[in-house]
Amino acid sequence: MQELAIFGGTFDPIHWGHLLVAETALHQVSLEKVIWVPSLNPPHKEAALFGHRVEMLQLATKDNPSFTVSLVEGKRSGTSYAISTLIDLSACYPNTHWYWIVGLDTFQTLPGWYRGHELAQMCDWLIAPRQLGGETITQSKLICKQVEQQLKEQSLIIHWQLLNIPLVGVSSSLIRKFCRDRQSIRYLVPETVRSYIINNNFYSNKSE
Repeated sequence: MQELAIFGGTFDPIHWGHLLVAETALHQVSLEKVIWVPSLNPPHKEAALFGHRVEMLQLATKDNPSFTVSLVEGKRSGTSYAISTLIDLSACYPNTHWYWIVGLDTFQTLPGWYRGHELAQMCDWLIAPRQLGGETITQSKLICKQVEQQLKEQSLIIHWQLLNIPLVGVSSSLIRKFCRDRQSIRYLVPETVRSYIINNNFYSNKSE
């Protein structure tokens, strides 16, 4: 049985933090592949056009043979839901043990996702801790255990582990802000992505 991970998100834009999370997951649990899945219509936010986000993802990941970008959500209409993505990818990759890579803040909301209780048991969860100063790991584990307990109270079992990553204080929202403020984003994103953003004049007038 192959071991694959889904890394979903808006990736608006992809940055070095995303790449570091995916690379850490790849080796921490000996994955064969990380499948990057950009959201077509994220439920709670607006994002740059799907095609542009896909292009930036492909530019950023093309040099790593263990990374692949899936357009599975681009073939769907309506809101992008995680469980639909997993079901569709399972049809493409049978006989797979699935992992899902997610940030801590997002994992905390899992019990409230559309069919989240069902999804929670369909894969193992690899969680990127957030930046909380010296208490990062302790606080992150506590939050994960709270989610685990919420599900356990409904007789649901979830398997999770924290990713052992150095904390990188970069986010897509910060990059968009820098673009609006005409600040340099060099070394926050891969150079190919930076060039794409500049050449297409992305985010310069984009509101949060």
